[in-house]
Amino acid sequence: MSPPVAAAPLPADTGLLKSDLFGTVRLVRLGERAVIRRDTRAARRACAWLARRLASRESRALAALDGLPGTPRLLAFDGAVLDREWIAGRPMRHARPGHHDYFRLALALLRRLHRAGVTHNDLAKEPNWLVTPDGRPAIVDFQLAVVHRSRGRLFRLLAREDLRHLLKHKRTYRPDRLSARQSAILATPACTSRLWRATGKPLYRFVTRRLLGWADREGATDRQLR
Repeated sequence: MSPPVAAAPLPADTGLLKSDLFGTVRLVRLGERAVIRRDTRAARRACAWLARRLASRESRALAALDGLPGTPRLLAFDGAVLDREWIAGRPMRHARPGHHDYFRLALALLRRLHRAGVTHNDLAKEPNWLVTPDGRPAIVDFQLAVVHRSRGRLFRLLAREDLRHLLKHKRTYRPDRLSARQSAILATPACTSRLWRATGKPLYRFVTRRLLGWADREGATDRQLR
């Protein structure tokens, strides 16, 4: 059994953390509890349906994980506004975890996530990995997550991509601790990943940046507390 995570003080300030096409993300206080609130009612009209769908996906994933340590607990979701537990920590990009134990624990956390039937599908983004005050990993932002009914081919494919993205971060911060098997996984991305880079990603960038004037600013300061 993992040792208990050290208690962290509540944040001193609350307010807007992020505002984009899909609404707002705020850090709010509910009594003695700090809460991350995703509000799709502030989404751009053309994106409102997608914003609600993404929030619903996050709700289902968090409910399936049921407070798994290292993931936020779902507190409430009414179809438009989602409240989830705030996890103290710094994004990987800012914390720059250099201790091997971080990645050992991150791999264990990812396995538990997959055992619950959930794939995250957005772990390439360093802001979605936190380093808690006691140096442990945590995962946030489950808008693209999928809850799988069975461990079929799609589950195995997406779970492998989750793992490959974690290993890419390990290669950045602790390349000396990559095993031969992990290096082989990094060298063989799934066919869907190669197809996305060749076709889907350029189209995604064109639509979001050129047509909608928005970019998903990976690692930006407005995501640091997410």
